[in-house]
Amino acid sequence: MIEVKNIKKSFGDKTVLHDVTASMLPGKTNLIIGTSGSGKTVLMKIMIGLMHVDAGQVLYEGRDLTQMSIDEIKDIRQQIGMLFQGSALFDSKNVEHNVMFPLDMFTRMDRKQKKDRVNEVLERVNLVDSNKKYPAELSGGMKKRVALARALVLKPKYLFCDEPNSGLDPQTSLVIDKLIKELTVENNITTVINTHDMNTVMESGDHIVYMHKGRKKWEGSNKDIIFSEDEDLNNFIFASDFLYKAKEMTMMEERGKMK
Repeated sequence: MIEVKNIKKSFGDKTVLHDVTASMLPGKTNLIIGTSGSGKTVLMKIMIGLMHVDAGQVLYEGRDLTQMSIDEIKDIRQQIGMLFQGSALFDSKNVEHNVMFPLDMFTRMDRKQKKDRVNEVLERVNLVDSNKKYPAELSGGMKKRVALARALVLKPKYLFCDEPNSGLDPQTSLVIDKLIKELTVENNITTVINTHDMNTVMESGDHIVYMHKGRKKWEGSNKDIIFSEDEDLNNFIFASDFLYKAKEMTMMEERGKMK
């Protein structure tokens, strides 16, 4: 589990996080949602130690990241997998070497062990026999799956995904959402996803933290979110006419059960 407690962060005179407290649950897809400027990206960067807090705690299984030594922070980071918004693949490396990169950096495996592990994760993300292809030869969805394989190759306890569906078509987005959710459950990973994609929220949101103007305004599951009475959250999630109608239908069904 990852917990943030009473996090405060300012840039000059501008406060971007106001006393934020939230939990990220193991074996669950934890979503941080909100509009641009809500503070969700800053919160994620603080959680992985890329930004310092002005006040508060970031607890990994009870250990406070903000008070750790450099060596302790390195140890935590080696337990973290990161799926970047733009995939961040090396154009000059083929798929195999892109996925192998963390193994080269952080392990003492021999060549065969590395290759076996690479093939294992590529098979899991449905990219068998793609080892020798280069990023320029891949579709957007394939690049995302290569990046996901690389994020998982070190068997992380924690997986952070920054806008994993950015630039993808709706069908491919659903494939990526399903894959991340399956891998989270299979490996009991604490997965944290920064997104504003409402399909991801409704399909994958085991646990959701809603940010608004630097404050946590709501926390709960995707089953609870449509019953929220928070006006800002409702304006955010039901901006889509489809989702608004889905809420109406769900509430009518609930009223029918009560009769």
